[in-house]
Amino acid sequence: MKQKLIDFLKDLPIDLGQATQRRTTKGKLIALSLVPPGRGRTALDVGCREGDQTRWLERRGYKVTSIDIEQSFERCIVMDAERGLDFANESFDLVWCSEVIEHLKDPAFFRDEAMRVLKPGGRLVLTTPNSAFWFYPLMSLVGQTPQSLQNSTHKQFFHWRDIKQLFPRGRILGFFPYFLIRCRIRRGIGFLSPTFVVETTKRKRP
Repeated sequence: MKQKLIDFLKDLPIDLGQATQRRTTKGKLIALSLVPPGRGRTALDVGCREGDQTRWLERRGYKVTSIDIEQSFERCIVMDAERGLDFANESFDLVWCSEVIEHLKDPAFFRDEAMRVLKPGGRLVLTTPNSAFWFYPLMSLVGQTPQSLQNSTHKQFFHWRDIKQLFPRGRILGFFPYFLIRCRIRRGIGFLSPTFVVETTKRKRP
């Protein structure tokens, strides 16, 4: 009965961060809006999956390098971000990373690697689930946890404080509500938004 309820909720046309809305979730659209024009610039798409977001970035003008842990589409380079990014320092103007860091054992290591391969002034833009927004306390009433509701490969279950600790200088955004009109929000994200959207910039040299 509990699983049927969970499956029913995931199939509703409501944007709670992923499930049936995963290609058009408001979190990804907010993240895309943070990406500057890319003509003459390079981008790294970490966790490219079927290449949807690679193509988004290419339409913005970026020359995109796409990586994933397995061959997910024809231009994907197989690379495990858990072990590091096999690129030279200051290789990219943008690192795009949507719904990836929750799968990693050491998100801080990945953050440092992303900043390493960014050029000075380059941006890291990412999204990741918020495991403390109101839906999870509600589901706890029927014995469900973020661990039981999210993808079984998730290793991290982030709260607001975790994201602030990982990205102390980052801009953090979210969205509310979840159907039809979905608004970008800057406050109340830890409770209201199912997704954290993070933008952080590598400092330019003095």
